[in-house]
Amino acid sequence: MRPEVRDTPLVLVVVNDPDSGPGRFGAWLEEAGVRLRVVDGLSVPATTEGLDGVLLLGGGFMPDADERAPWLPAERRLAAACLDDGTPLLGICLGAQLLALVAGGRVMADSGRPERGSVVVRRTPAATGDALFGGLPDTFPAIQNHRDEVTALPEAAVHLAASDTCPHQAFRVGAAAWGVQFHPEASAERLERWDASRVAAEGFDLDALRAAARAAEPASEAAARALLVAFVAVVGRGQERASERPGIASSSRRV
Repeated sequence: MRPEVRDTPLVLVVVNDPDSGPGRFGAWLEEAGVRLRVVDGLSVPATTEGLDGVLLLGGGFMPDADERAPWLPAERRLAAACLDDGTPLLGICLGAQLLALVAGGRVMADSGRPERGSVVVRRTPAATGDALFGGLPDTFPAIQNHRDEVTALPEAAVHLAASDTCPHQAFRVGAAAWGVQFHPEASAERLERWDASRVAAEGFDLDALRAAARAAEPASEAAARALLVAFVAVVGRGQERASERPGIASSSRRV
Protein backbone atom coordinates (compact mmCIF):
# COMPACT_ATOMS: atom_id res chain seq x y z
CA MET A 1 0.00 0.00 0.00
CA ARG A 2 1.47 3.35 -1.05
CA PRO A 3 1.30 6.30 1.35
CA GLU A 4 -0.82 9.35 0.75
CA VAL A 5 1.08 12.30 -0.69
CA ARG A 6 2.78 14.36 2.03
CA ASP A 7 4.84 17.53 1.88
CA THR A 8 7.92 15.87 3.37
CA PRO A 9 8.92 12.37 2.23
CA LEU A 10 9.75 9.75 4.86
CA VAL A 11 12.56 7.22 4.36
CA LEU A 12 12.96 4.23 6.66
CA VAL A 13 16.59 3.37 7.49
CA VAL A 14 17.16 -0.18 8.77
CA VAL A 15 20.35 -0.59 10.84
CA ASN A 16 21.51 -4.22 10.88
CA ASP A 17 24.72 -3.67 12.85
CA PRO A 18 24.97 -1.42 15.94
CA ASP A 19 28.40 -0.28 14.75
CA SER A 20 26.89 0.89 11.48
CA GLY A 21 24.44 3.63 10.60
CA PRO A 22 23.35 5.99 7.82
CA GLY A 23 26.72 7.77 7.94
CA ARG A 24 26.92 10.82 5.72
CA PHE A 25 23.61 9.82 4.12
CA GLY A 26 21.84 10.94 7.29
CA ALA A 27 22.91 14.58 6.98
CA TRP A 28 22.50 14.59 3.19
CA LEU A 29 18.94 13.25 3.40
CA GLU A 30 18.00 15.89 5.96
CA GLU A 31 19.57 18.59 3.77
CA ALA A 32 17.37 17.33 0.92
CA GLY A 33 14.26 17.76 3.05
CA VAL A 34 13.74 14.06 3.72
CA ARG A 35 12.59 12.80 7.11
CA LEU A 36 14.40 9.72 8.45
CA ARG A 37 13.00 6.95 10.61
CA VAL A 38 16.03 4.99 11.80
CA VAL A 39 15.22 1.57 13.29
CA ASP A 40 17.14 -1.51 14.31
CA GLY A 41 16.35 -4.88 12.82
CA LEU A 42 13.96 -5.84 15.58
CA SER A 43 11.78 -2.83 14.73
CA VAL A 44 11.38 -3.48 10.99
CA PRO A 45 7.77 -2.72 10.04
CA ALA A 46 5.56 -5.35 8.47
CA THR A 47 4.55 -3.19 5.50
CA THR A 48 5.61 -0.10 3.55
CA GLU A 49 2.53 1.83 4.69
CA GLY A 50 3.45 5.43 5.46
CA LEU A 51 6.89 5.12 3.85
CA ASP A 52 8.15 6.90 0.75
CA GLY A 53 11.46 5.03 0.59
CA VAL A 54 13.53 2.34 2.34
CA LEU A 55 17.27 2.16 2.99
CA LEU A 56 18.67 -1.21 4.10
CA LEU A 57 22.18 -0.96 5.58
CA GLY A 58 25.03 -3.45 5.93
CA GLY A 59 25.92 -6.11 8.48
CA GLY A 60 28.48 -8.83 8.96
CA PHE A 61 26.30 -11.85 8.19
CA MET A 62 24.42 -13.49 5.36
CA PRO A 63 20.94 -12.24 4.41
CA ASP A 64 19.39 -15.57 5.47
CA ALA A 65 21.34 -16.01 8.74
CA ASP A 66 18.07 -15.97 10.68
CA GLU A 67 19.53 -17.77 13.70
CA ARG A 68 22.08 -14.98 14.14
CA ALA A 69 19.80 -12.08 13.17
CA PRO A 70 16.20 -13.14 13.88
CA TRP A 71 14.77 -10.00 12.29
CA LEU A 72 15.94 -10.97 8.81
CA PRO A 73 12.66 -12.67 7.80
CA ALA A 74 10.82 -9.39 8.53
CA GLU A 75 13.45 -7.46 6.57
CA ARG A 76 13.10 -9.81 3.61
CA ARG A 77 9.31 -9.38 3.72
CA LEU A 78 9.77 -5.61 3.72
CA ALA A 79 12.05 -5.83 0.67
CA ALA A 80 9.47 -8.02 -1.09
CA ALA A 81 6.76 -5.49 -0.24
CA CYS A 82 8.85 -2.73 -1.82
CA LEU A 83 9.12 -4.78 -4.99
CA ASP A 84 5.38 -5.42 -4.95
CA ASP A 85 4.21 -1.84 -4.51
CA GLY A 86 7.11 0.11 -6.03
CA THR A 87 8.32 1.81 -2.85
CA PRO A 88 11.87 2.99 -3.70
CA LEU A 89 14.48 0.80 -2.03
CA LEU A 90 18.25 1.13 -1.76
CA GLY A 91 20.11 -1.83 -0.25
CA ILE A 92 23.74 -1.39 0.78
CA CYS A 93 26.14 -4.36 1.20
CA LEU A 94 24.02 -6.79 3.26
CA GLY A 95 20.97 -4.82 2.12
CA ALA A 96 21.93 -5.43 -1.51
CA GLN A 97 22.51 -9.13 -0.85
CA LEU A 98 19.13 -9.37 0.86
CA LEU A 99 17.42 -7.72 -2.11
CA ALA A 100 19.16 -10.10 -4.50
CA LEU A 101 18.12 -13.12 -2.44
CA VAL A 102 14.49 -12.00 -2.17
CA ALA A 103 14.30 -11.40 -5.92
CA GLY A 104 15.66 -14.84 -6.79
CA GLY A 105 19.43 -14.31 -6.98
CA ARG A 106 22.23 -16.15 -5.15
CA VAL A 107 24.52 -14.93 -2.38
CA MET A 108 27.61 -16.80 -1.22
CA ALA A 109 29.64 -16.41 1.97
CA ASP A 110 33.41 -15.85 1.72
CA SER A 111 33.20 -15.72 -2.07
CA GLY A 112 36.23 -14.51 -4.00
CA ARG A 113 38.75 -12.05 -2.60
CA PRO A 114 37.60 -9.75 0.22
CA GLU A 115 37.31 -6.08 -0.70
CA ARG A 116 38.49 -3.56 1.88
CA GLY A 117 38.93 0.18 1.64
CA SER A 118 38.61 2.34 -1.46
CA VAL A 119 37.96 0.34 -4.65
CA VAL A 120 37.29 1.56 -8.18
CA VAL A 121 33.75 0.76 -9.37
CA ARG A 122 32.92 0.70 -13.09
CA ARG A 123 29.48 1.32 -14.54
CA THR A 124 28.13 -1.14 -17.10
CA PRO A 125 26.59 0.06 -20.39
CA ALA A 126 23.15 -0.68 -18.91
CA ALA A 127 23.74 2.00 -16.26
CA THR A 128 23.62 4.83 -18.79
CA GLY A 129 19.87 5.31 -18.63
CA ASP A 130 19.42 4.25 -15.01
CA ALA A 131 17.72 6.71 -12.64
CA LEU A 132 20.49 6.36 -10.01
CA PHE A 133 23.59 5.46 -12.00
CA GLY A 134 22.96 7.38 -15.19
CA GLY A 135 24.47 10.57 -13.78
CA LEU A 136 27.54 8.96 -12.21
CA PRO A 137 31.02 8.88 -13.80
CA ASP A 138 31.97 5.79 -15.78
CA THR A 139 34.36 4.92 -12.94
CA PHE A 140 34.39 6.14 -9.36
CA PRO A 141 35.95 5.10 -6.04
CA ALA A 142 33.86 3.76 -3.17
CA ILE A 143 34.49 2.23 0.24
CA GLN A 144 34.20 -1.56 0.34
CA ASN A 145 34.08 -3.86 3.36
CA HIS A 146 32.86 -7.36 2.52
CA ARG A 147 33.74 -11.02 2.14
CA ASP A 148 30.31 -12.23 1.07
CA GLU A 149 28.83 -11.25 -2.29
CA VAL A 150 26.05 -11.75 -4.80
CA THR A 151 27.22 -14.56 -7.07
CA ALA A 152 24.19 -14.60 -9.39
CA LEU A 153 21.85 -11.70 -10.02
CA PRO A 154 18.08 -12.25 -10.06
CA GLU A 155 16.79 -13.06 -13.54
CA ALA A 156 14.85 -9.77 -13.59
CA ALA A 157 17.80 -7.64 -12.47
CA VAL A 158 19.66 -5.03 -14.52
CA HIS A 159 23.42 -5.20 -13.93
CA LEU A 160 24.72 -1.67 -13.28
CA ALA A 161 28.31 -1.82 -11.97
CA ALA A 162 31.29 -4.07 -11.26
CA SER A 163 34.82 -3.97 -9.84
CA ASP A 164 37.93 -5.99 -10.67
CA THR A 165 37.29 -8.45 -7.85
CA CYS A 166 33.50 -8.33 -7.48
CA PRO A 167 31.38 -8.51 -10.63
CA HIS A 168 28.08 -7.51 -9.02
CA GLN A 169 28.70 -4.13 -7.45
CA ALA A 170 25.29 -2.69 -8.32
CA PHE A 171 22.00 -3.80 -9.83
CA ARG A 172 18.37 -2.79 -10.10
CA VAL A 173 15.30 -4.99 -9.75
CA GLY A 174 12.06 -3.63 -11.15
CA ALA A 175 11.58 0.10 -11.50
CA ALA A 176 12.76 1.37 -8.13
CA ALA A 177 14.81 -1.16 -6.11
CA TRP A 178 18.61 -0.94 -6.16
CA GLY A 179 21.38 -2.90 -4.50
CA VAL A 180 24.99 -1.72 -4.13
CA GLN A 181 27.76 -3.88 -2.70
CA PHE A 182 29.88 -0.82 -1.90
CA HIS A 183 29.27 1.70 0.89
CA PRO A 184 28.31 5.13 -0.49
CA GLU A 185 27.21 6.19 2.99
CA ALA A 186 30.76 5.69 4.34
CA SER A 187 33.58 8.21 4.06
CA ALA A 188 37.32 7.57 4.41
CA GLU A 189 36.92 8.33 8.12
CA ARG A 190 35.15 4.97 8.55
CA LEU A 191 38.51 3.20 8.17
CA GLU A 192 39.79 4.86 11.34
CA ARG A 193 37.60 2.42 13.28
CA TRP A 194 38.95 -0.69 11.57
CA ASP A 195 41.16 -3.25 13.30
CA ALA A 196 44.66 -3.48 11.80
CA SER A 197 45.20 -7.12 12.78
CA ARG A 198 41.93 -8.20 11.21
CA VAL A 199 42.65 -6.67 7.81
CA ALA A 200 46.28 -7.86 8.00
CA ALA A 201 45.01 -11.43 8.29
CA GLU A 202 43.40 -10.93 4.89
CA GLY A 203 46.59 -9.56 3.34
CA PHE A 204 45.84 -5.83 3.63
CA ASP A 205 47.84 -3.03 5.23
CA LEU A 206 45.49 -0.72 7.13
CA ASP A 207 47.75 2.34 6.90
CA ALA A 208 47.88 1.93 3.12
CA LEU A 209 44.11 1.45 2.94
CA ARG A 210 43.54 4.60 4.96
CA ALA A 211 45.91 6.66 2.82
CA ALA A 212 44.28 5.46 -0.39
CA ALA A 213 40.79 6.17 0.93
CA ARG A 214 41.75 9.70 1.99
CA ALA A 215 43.22 10.39 -1.45
CA ALA A 216 40.07 9.14 -3.17
CA GLU A 217 37.67 10.90 -0.81
CA PRO A 218 36.77 13.90 -3.02
CA ALA A 219 35.76 11.68 -5.95
CA SER A 220 34.12 9.14 -3.64
CA GLU A 221 32.04 11.81 -1.90
CA ALA A 222 30.97 13.37 -5.20
CA ALA A 223 29.76 10.05 -6.60
CA ALA A 224 28.01 9.08 -3.36
CA ARG A 225 26.21 12.43 -3.15
CA ALA A 226 25.11 12.16 -6.79
CA LEU A 227 23.76 8.66 -6.10
CA LEU A 228 21.80 9.82 -3.07
CA VAL A 229 20.44 12.92 -4.79
CA ALA A 230 19.16 10.66 -7.57
CA PHE A 231 17.55 8.31 -5.05
CA VAL A 232 15.84 11.25 -3.33
CA ALA A 233 14.48 12.30 -6.73
CA VAL A 234 13.03 8.81 -7.26
CA VAL A 235 11.48 8.97 -3.78
CA GLY A 236 9.97 12.37 -4.62
CA ARG A 237 8.52 11.19 -7.91
CA GLY A 238 6.98 8.18 -6.23
CA GLN A 239 5.48 10.38 -3.56
CA GLU A 240 3.95 12.67 -6.15
CA ARG A 241 2.38 9.78 -8.05
CA ALA A 242 1.25 8.02 -4.83
CA SER A 243 0.35 5.01 -6.93
CA GLU A 244 1.55 1.44 -7.20
CA ARG A 245 4.39 0.52 -9.53
CA PRO A 246 4.72 -2.97 -11.02
CA GLY A 247 7.11 -5.28 -9.22
CA ILE A 248 8.48 -8.67 -10.26
CA ALA A 249 6.67 -11.97 -10.07
CA SER A 250 6.22 -12.96 -6.43
CA SER A 251 6.88 -16.60 -7.27
CA SER A 252 10.58 -15.80 -7.73
CA ARG A 253 11.02 -14.29 -4.27
CA ARG A 254 12.57 -15.84 -1.22
CA VAL A 255 11.37 -14.42 2.08
